[in-house]
Amino acid sequence: MNKERSPEVYINDERCRNSYSCIRVCPVKAIEVRSDREHPFINPARCIGCGLCYISCTPGAVSFRDSIDDVKRLLDSDIKCAALIAPSISSEFEDITDYRKFVGMIRELGFDYVYEDSFGVDLVAHQYAELFSQSRGKYHITANCPAIVKMIEKHYPSLVPNLAPIISPMVATARVVRQIHNNNIATVFIGPCIDAKDEALLYDDGETVNSVLTFIELREMFNRAGIQERKVQMSEFDPPFGNWGALYPLPAGILKAAGIRRDIATSQIITASGKEDVVKALNDFDKHIDTIKHHFNLFFCNGCMMGPGMVSHKNYYKMRALVRNYALKRVSTLDKKRWEQDIEKWSSIDFSRQFTPDDQNIPDPPEEAVREVLKIIDKEDNNEEVNCGVCGYLSCRDFAVTVAKGLAVPEMCQTFNIRNKQQYIETLRHTNKKLAETKKALKESEELALKEKELAQNASEMMNSMLEKLPSGVIIADNNLKVVHSNNSFIDIIGEEARAVAEVIPGLAGADLKTLLPYPAYNMFSYVIKENEAVINRDITFEDKMLNISVFPIRQNKIAGAVIRDLFSPEVQGEEIINRIGEAIEKNLEMVQQIGFLLGEGASETERMLNSIIDSYSGAKDSKKKRKEEDGDDR
Repeated sequence: MNKERSPEVYINDERCRNSYSCIRVCPVKAIEVRSDREHPFINPARCIGCGLCYISCTPGAVSFRDSIDDVKRLLDSDIKCAALIAPSISSEFEDITDYRKFVGMIRELGFDYVYEDSFGVDLVAHQYAELFSQSRGKYHITANCPAIVKMIEKHYPSLVPNLAPIISPMVATARVVRQIHNNNIATVFIGPCIDAKDEALLYDDGETVNSVLTFIELREMFNRAGIQERKVQMSEFDPPFGNWGALYPLPAGILKAAGIRRDIATSQIITASGKEDVVKALNDFDKHIDTIKHHFNLFFCNGCMMGPGMVSHKNYYKMRALVRNYALKRVSTLDKKRWEQDIEKWSSIDFSRQFTPDDQNIPDPPEEAVREVLKIIDKEDNNEEVNCGVCGYLSCRDFAVTVAKGLAVPEMCQTFNIRNKQQYIETLRHTNKKLAETKKALKESEELALKEKELAQNASEMMNSMLEKLPSGVIIADNNLKVVHSNNSFIDIIGEEARAVAEVIPGLAGADLKTLLPYPAYNMFSYVIKENEAVINRDITFEDKMLNISVFPIRQNKIAGAVIRDLFSPEVQGEEIINRIGEAIEKNLEMVQQIGFLLGEGASETERMLNSIIDSYSGAKDSKKKRKEEDGDDR
């Protein structure tokens, strides 16, 4: 009976770097890459729990279901607990010098009993020997490897009838142990396989295995508990003991346990292990079994000594030697007679098993969709197909089919990425070139703007200097009648209050014109700004002064300026008299000339009189200036 469970293998998005290494090694393409997801996703319905993605993921983004807490709860409970140890300990724990020390460490964790799973291998092996001898033309595939069973049920459902209807060694050992203890015991399988976690959940608790630990998890439990070989006493496994089942970590080890000779000419069994060979074996069994006429002994890993639940997956032949040496040692000390009695005794347990097809194959997409994908990855022409396999698929077409199914994205194609990268680099080169040109133009523009700013600043300073030297008052205001600038002569005309303000705010910048000038004056500003038309030489009374104001537009509807003169000041009086008399002469000259025709020389005399007044005043002014200079020299 299946129980609800979390995914056996999953991807941690926070660690994932989208290297797609997991996708490349997945034999059944259970890892999907979709445009609506940031990272790959393992589809548990298609996954077979082989663990290749876990092994291949360098960033450690792939994880498997942790069973440590479940096992600790069992150990802390009142029920007795038994550990079922896979014979792969010989290749995983080579750092532990004696297997009896290893058994002692297991007991130190809190396990009451420690059993060898190799005895379960021996029992199952005898069942296979009998099955193969009575096959009568029907060829079987061994069902010891849970990843192989899942692979057939989900992706080769037509081969389900060919799966040997025999339980795995793990289940066989658990059933023996439960009968020994009248089912009053909890069992925990400890081995190299991740997928054994799901296999244990196929059965009700109390019937087989309560939980499964990988060797990786076992080491973690040792570390947490501070258990070390030097701190524990030696201990032996609990009986029954295994025989050649200790060779089970080797792909053909179960055949040795079954007493089946591996003779090329006479053997009826073909052994295949590892992803590539297993896929080939299943394809050939499906299509050509009538020609092959052999049973298939399949293990997804290269033997259980290379399982994904182990710390190391290197040094295959070294591990092989470790397994062989351990098996020889165990067999050499085995009481064969007692072992035979145990085999006969426990051969009565139920070894039967059933399998359920769970077809997860996705129908092939329309040819048009496949061609469209091939076009996208520039493989539309058969001559362009590289079939490099870097994407994890056998051919460019297989990859295109998967993309069309919605399980992959074009970016997984290396040649597609390289081509896009080259195009990107070329685009980037052109962009950088344009950027350099723009940067150069911007620098030149900045330099020009700086020069113009310096010129404007110099011009402004020059203008301000010139304004300050003018005897007439100058004021510039905006359309809100706020002072933009004024010179000292204007401030002197306004009086003491303006000078006090100017000490704090130079040029009275921001001051309200209405508070400085009488209504007629600032009204002229409003008119000039609004109408963009100058008002020239208007006289107005301000306090005890007579001011002459000329207002002119500077920026249409925005800014206006004014020149203001105090007509009562000595410097302005003489100049103003001369200017106004000159204007009178110019305006009346034509009239005087016309009158002259009537009065004769009277007009000329009048002109001479007016000119003499002007000359006289100008001469008096020059004499006064000369006397001041002489007085200055005397002093």
